Amino acid sequence: MSDHAFPSNKESWESAVDRTLKRFPERKASFTTSSDLEIDRLYHPEENEAYEEKLGYPGEYPYTRGIQPTMYRSRLWTMRQYAGFGSASETNKRFRYLLEEGQTGLSVAFDLPTQIGYDSDDIMAEGEVGKVGVAIDSLHDMEQLLDEIPLDKVSTSMTINAPASVLLCMYLAVGEKQGVPLEELTGTIQNDILKEYIARGTYIYPPKPSMRLITNIFEYCQQYVPKFNTISISGYHIREAGSTAVQEVAFTLANGMAYVDAALEAGLDIDTFAPRLAFFFNAHNHFFEEVAKFRAARRIWARIMKEHYQAKSEKSWKLRFHTQTGGSTLTAQQPDNNVVRVTMQALAAVLGGTQSLHTNSRDEALSLPTEESARIALRTQQIIANESGVADTADPLGGSFYVESLTDRIEEEVNKYLDQIHEIGGAVKAVEEGFMQREIQRTAYETQKKIENEEEIIVGLNQYKLDEEVNPDLLKVDEALEASQIKSLETTRKERDQDAVDRALKALREQTKDSSVNLIPYILQAVKVYATVGEICHVLRDEFGEYTGM
Repeated sequence: MSDHAFPSNKESWESAVDRTLKRFPERKASFTTSSDLEIDRLYHPEENEAYEEKLGYPGEYPYTRGIQPTMYRSRLWTMRQYAGFGSASETNKRFRYLLEEGQTGLSVAFDLPTQIGYDSDDIMAEGEVGKVGVAIDSLHDMEQLLDEIPLDKVSTSMTINAPASVLLCMYLAVGEKQGVPLEELTGTIQNDILKEYIARGTYIYPPKPSMRLITNIFEYCQQYVPKFNTISISGYHIREAGSTAVQEVAFTLANGMAYVDAALEAGLDIDTFAPRLAFFFNAHNHFFEEVAKFRAARRIWARIMKEHYQAKSEKSWKLRFHTQTGGSTLTAQQPDNNVVRVTMQALAAVLGGTQSLHTNSRDEALSLPTEESARIALRTQQIIANESGVADTADPLGGSFYVESLTDRIEEEVNKYLDQIHEIGGAVKAVEEGFMQREIQRTAYETQKKIENEEEIIVGLNQYKLDEEVNPDLLKVDEALEASQIKSLETTRKERDQDAVDRALKALREQTKDSSVNLIPYILQAVKVYATVGEICHVLRDEFGEYTGM
């Protein structure tokens, strides 16, 4: 990776501020501390060439200090709580509750059968229906999930990967039924299969056809759904599997480069699809490292897009990301301590310049969150946004000797990994050879040893323990849900036009054989006639095969 940066300047940033303010006036006439001291929009040294070259101004290349000129002074990050359990109707109630409590975006958790392309009545789904997310079998379920939620006003993120094309098409079909033009729909589909092979495991098809489906989504959305983020390249699950902060950034950006390469190979123009690439990072406990990690990731990606790929549009250079606080850092012991952990992690994400944030609930080490726990998690974001003052100036930790040193060091170490992956032949080849998996396993093992040896202190787990029984109120998914969901699916199959379903699935099967054909219109047609997730995925399984790992 080249170390050369393209300097920005104060005048261009001030012009960008003026343009931004015309569209997005600042939230308050003035920003002050509790002592009534005025807070400037940005703190920086006097004119300094090294400063401008390495850090730049917010909204200016290389975006170390943020991707928007005014950052949160004009608009706060999207508060997008991840939720999903049981049936579509139950999850819809939780969504509407969270929106009423001030959440500003939806984030859908799907159950395991949906994530790996099985219907609720499949033998492979037995015992798992609705347990770790919402069960979605057909368009009927998606209609219930989004009932009375205005898709022209609410953006939705969907954590779905192997069957991402199917669930995206269901979302588009619901939008159409609501009368919302496709070009007005907003949201994000995770659609990141490489990290599934690396860390999470909900894959279906081998890498090559999986990459085809991903680039098909890029192509379709850039033409018909231009405001939708076509992928959320995810470091979150890489970190949850045990990686370091450096590995999280390195492996995520390497995967991002693989998706860019695949899209270019498919003939797409980089400045058409790249602005809709989004990222998804974790926020763990080491506060300053996490802040520096986000800043370094932005700078590295900007240089990759501008210098390596020669993208011309500034929108292609900007790394936009969602953050979720670290689920693997939560403890079943003394679960109220998790509120403190989540607060620190959320604060690090905000100081690092996130565009969107989910805060985990205190009881998630034990079960799906209760309504009360979900509300406390959301209130944590709202207190940070409205009471802490950290959103009143751009990049408030910028210029800290410690934070800048950590940012530089993380960038250096990430680039070492990127060079290694390049030598292997890129991210896909590195996944196939198990390079990233081995690195994560090594790190996870070393971390666990430190915890067991009390070299790393986890409050309430290996020190400051209490002799008490943990027995909080927990959310339990009704065991009768599975039978109810299967009965609903049977009704859908009886009431739909089976001939139309058969024709749609046959057309999809035929088109899979020509690798130049975009499959999204055929999946969308199948979805609209109420073909199920399992039926569509089984067609693709038959034609593409299944990935069985190394």
